[in-house]
Amino acid sequence: MPILVTDYSWTQTDSTVCLSVPLKGTKVSHVNILSTDEYLKVHYPPYLFEAFLFEPVDDNKSNVKVGDGVAVFSMPKRTNKVWEHLMTATNHKEKKKVRERSLLKYQENLCAQSILKAKQQHAEKKYALERMMKLEKEKKHCIQKIKTGEREKSTAELTAWKLRQKQRAEQEDQLKVHSQGHSRDGLQSTTEKQENGCSNGSGFKWDQISNSEAKSKSKQKDLPAPRLVGNIQVTFTLRLFPTALRESKVIEEEEWLKRQAEAGRNRTADVEELEDLKEEERNPYWLKDKGDKCFVTGDHLGAVYAYSLAIRLNRKIPALYSNRAACHLKLKNLHKAIDDSSQKRVRRSKTQTQTPNAEGCGGL
Repeated sequence: MPILVTDYSWTQTDSTVCLSVPLKGTKVSHVNILSTDEYLKVHYPPYLFEAFLFEPVDDNKSNVKVGDGVAVFSMPKRTNKVWEHLMTATNHKEKKKVRERSLLKYQENLCAQSILKAKQQHAEKKYALERMMKLEKEKKHCIQKIKTGEREKSTAELTAWKLRQKQRAEQEDQLKVHSQGHSRDGLQSTTEKQENGCSNGSGFKWDQISNSEAKSKSKQKDLPAPRLVGNIQVTFTLRLFPTALRESKVIEEEEWLKRQAEAGRNRTADVEELEDLKEEERNPYWLKDKGDKCFVTGDHLGAVYAYSLAIRLNRKIPALYSNRAACHLKLKNLHKAIDDSSQKRVRRSKTQTQTPNAEGCGGL
């Protein structure tokens, strides 16, 4: 149930009523005001102020100022006279009728204001659209005017160019006619000279032709015979190393190859699996490639088996120990991984001491 506000104050003149309602610390955004000719309501929860006015006022000219914790109403009177009271004394039913009538009138005013606002917005949009269309029309007219001017300018330049080309062609035709006349006169004079000197120089020309034929025949006799065509067989020495034979140390290379072959053929006699293995499976390098493929696919146990068998076949390949150490690391066998890593370092140090220098085996 709302709390009725009674600590309001009001003053009047013959034409105006001023009313001050305290807002009791309520924010302006939380204040709801309803005002008509005969009813005034200020609601700011949990407080409520209602005023059933003594006489009607001009609601269209009334105004209210909300701020500083108070709402101040200024309401012009319909009739210029002094009121005896601010509110009229009526019963509950009359107050209910006035309240309903005021609420209905307030809703009608809101509806009329919304319709008026919509009409104003429509008129503003229409004006803006008409203005935009007018501006676009002026812009198009300006662009068309510029295009017309450019077209006329281009047409004038093209006409002037054609006229200059025509004049130049006429000048060239005149020059050609003039030059053809001079050349015709020169031909006539030369033909006359040739006719006059033909009888005197005919013998001399026949002598020149016979001399040139004799010289050409003598040149053809002096030419040498063409060369014979043949094929040359080229062979190269077969070598396992990429360097040239003159740059290699043959003795060290042969010793290194011999040790590699012996290491590949080195087999331990206690390997029982050799009886069931194929010839390619007895090759430690083939087993190393097999273990690498198993490691890539995630089969770490299979890779460990392949590397272990390759190590039993040939213990002098350091890469087998490092690869098996990686597999043990994946399988969380940390002690075995440490052992294989240490074995790999020992095997590599021994292999480096036994391998020839880079000049003898640079490509292997």
